Amino acid sequence: MRIDAQIGSDPTRAAQRAELLEAAGCDGAWISERIHDPFLGLALAAARTGRLTLGTSIAVAFARNPMTTAQLGWDMQLISGGRFNLGVASLIKAHITRRFSMPWSEPAARMREYVEAMHAIWDVWESGGRLNFRGDFYQHTFTNPMFIPPPSPYGRPAVHLGAVGPRMTQTAGEVADGLLCHPLTTASYLNEVMLTNLRTGLDSAGRPSGAVQITVFPFLIAAETSESFDVQARETRRRIANGASTPAYRAILEHHGWGEAHNELLSLTKQGRWQDMPAVIDDEMLRTIAAVGTPAEVACTLLARYGDLADRLIITAPITASDDGPAVVHPDLQKLMDTLRRAAGGAAG
Repeated sequence: MRIDAQIGSDPTRAAQRAELLEAAGCDGAWISERIHDPFLGLALAAARTGRLTLGTSIAVAFARNPMTTAQLGWDMQLISGGRFNLGVASLIKAHITRRFSMPWSEPAARMREYVEAMHAIWDVWESGGRLNFRGDFYQHTFTNPMFIPPPSPYGRPAVHLGAVGPRMTQTAGEVADGLLCHPLTTASYLNEVMLTNLRTGLDSAGRPSGAVQITVFPFLIAAETSESFDVQARETRRRIANGASTPAYRAILEHHGWGEAHNELLSLTKQGRWQDMPAVIDDEMLRTIAAVGTPAEVACTLLARYGDLADRLIITAPITASDDGPAVVHPDLQKLMDTLRRAAGGAAG
């Protein structure tokens, strides 16, 4: 298992954070598309690192078209010297139609075609020929030599697909190189639900069982002191509550018999009572969704839950900074990463 980290989307800090993670022995760094474009920060991080793999976890696919995302992925693979993982996901309808003003329909079928369209574009860039992709959602049928990049010595990036539900998870099995699990995904839901759907997708496409790399991105509270524990626990309850209020992720809660908690959280969002939501996440939910304890205990929990299921593990936000000192890897999370790396057999690059 490779031990990666999420570094936040601020492009002014991404390069320094990635450099710190590489020096700390981390295997990879990922940036999510939230309040900043993830590709900008990763491009800057690529220039300051030489071993660390870099990836989007995730970039919003449907906010772009396959051509623009194919070009971004191609350029990032070139800039990073072959170290880039293109992680994409659909997000939910409200974001795509109301925030990005882009079309939404049949997200799993659209995503499958999206990935196929990117590969059709990359085929032309690598091998020549005429661009002639005609799908139900996307058509890419025109280019000329002025718009075709030169061959890359690093090839195309791996495409990782964020998924929760059965159809999108099956789509990952059909067309993706990797499956990015949502942070709410529990080990039980991954093992009993998602892997079954992933195998269905693999089988339908005639692909081998190991064709899709599995990356988990769990919530965690890893603290040596009560003060650190309380700070992390408050933030983790808040983040879990926010995710658990989303209807698209209800299936994870229902898998554990927490459907009523989702209803309550959704109701609170509609009332604008965001401050009341963390209290809905009781200790059972917290400790099932998140790995909780000292750094050593959390490392044991993560390996017990995901050691036989996941190829990569993303640790959240292991960077801290003070007003009077440089940014450093947080000591608790440095210890967690060191313990995980030793237990997993060392950094794999």
